[in-house]
Amino acid sequence: MYYPECKGPFHSTCPIVLGSGSPRRRRLLEALGLSISVYSGSVKELGDSSGLPPDQFTMENAMRKLGATLEACDAEVILCADTCVYCDGVILGKPSSFQDAVNMLKMLDKRWHEVFTSFAVLRAHDNLLKQKTISSGVFIDVISDRALQAYCHTEEPYDKAGGYAIQGYGAFMARRIQGSYTNIVGLPVAETVRVLLDIGAIEPCVTDSKE
Repeated sequence: MYYPECKGPFHSTCPIVLGSGSPRRRRLLEALGLSISVYSGSVKELGDSSGLPPDQFTMENAMRKLGATLEACDAEVILCADTCVYCDGVILGKPSSFQDAVNMLKMLDKRWHEVFTSFAVLRAHDNLLKQKTISSGVFIDVISDRALQAYCHTEEPYDKAGGYAIQGYGAFMARRIQGSYTNIVGLPVAETVRVLLDIGAIEPCVTDSKE
């Protein structure tokens, strides 16, 4: 049997709060048919110069978001995530200026870098916590200085770790990727769905037929 009210392959079995102001993460979840509430309150995140390796850096920030969301929201399930770009032993955050964006992308140009996303899911009634970190590789080619300048004159780089959005205008620079595409966008969907299914927060929009 199919649930006719479903708008995608899955439906939420309980209220899910996404502790993130990222519209990209919300769109990825809603594209699955899930009903999501968003909490985007302020969180004191680690700075890019924390000294932690990228997997620990992103998980620490995801857990800080989870703590703040849990304190502010009465939710059965909370999902929080954090993403960073890592190149040459340096964590790259969001560029603060036009020149900062240009410098970041020149650093990434003609080479591979890694994108790390950590996510944490809490089922509140029994404090069940699931955590996972995924990494993907991206090879960037900015094509030319003129193309780079044109991109950095758009608004897109300035709220993106590493200064580019693979799902936006920045797609023209991403020549090759290794691993999960949605991880690069900001949330590894395949792994997130498995965790949400495992804890019973979502279900496929079908049931076994009794015929």
